[in-house]
Amino acid sequence: MLAIFSIAPHTGDKHLSGFVAQTLELIRQSGLDHQLTAMGTLVEGEPEEVFNLIRDCHIMMRDQADRVGTKIWIDDQVGRTGRIRDKVASVEGKLSE
Repeated sequence: MLAIFSIAPHTGDKHLSGFVAQTLELIRQSGLDHQLTAMGTLVEGEPEEVFNLIRDCHIMMRDQADRVGTKIWIDDQVGRTGRIRDKVASVEGKLSE
């Protein structure tokens, strides 16, 4: 399963990079393949692992703010792994054709 998610605690802060860094540390500890992007974090793993990680990240942010918004987009293709890199490589390969 691939999922890209972003979590925004509503604290009144203009900059969220400190919150993102805290979340990224939790993601790294999970051992799941991941990629930080400018608009969210892409993770790949078994559905239960991915959902648990996103839940843990959301709860961590909820401990810091009374209101937290979480957006999740999932692409679940059974039996496929390594798609974080494969999907990008597929597009880049078509560019060079």
